[in-house]
Amino acid sequence: MVEQFVGTWKLTSSENFDDYMKAIGVGFATRQMGNMVKPNLLFSVDDGVVSMKSQSTFKTTETKFKLDEEFDETTADDRHTKTVITLENGKLVQKQTWDGKETTIERDIQDGKLVAKCIMNDVVSVRTYEREA
Repeated sequence: MVEQFVGTWKLTSSENFDDYMKAIGVGFATRQMGNMVKPNLLFSVDDGVVSMKSQSTFKTTETKFKLDEEFDETTADDRHTKTVITLENGKLVQKQTWDGKETTIERDIQDGKLVAKCIMNDVVSVRTYEREA
């Protein structure tokens, strides 16, 4: 049920994001910006294609995908990844692979909030978003 994610979500808390960005190889200047911005996440679904847009004053990126189909993604920090997004037990699970590395972002709805868990090896960052009215 991707539909539960549809809407606009505002970042309200971010834990350990700098360590996560370091773990995936983001440079210092980009990490500084990444730590300061509070992006909105916009989810929509059109004819089986999911759109996930991250909007901030620093950068706006949009990813369009179909569940379970690998696609080429250019991330906000300019990594070029092979990405697959699946729906597992109500969670959107995004796996990105590049240069022999892999990271996973699990998005879940908990208590009406969107919780994104970013995982790289043993580094975990949790970012929480609240739905905008």
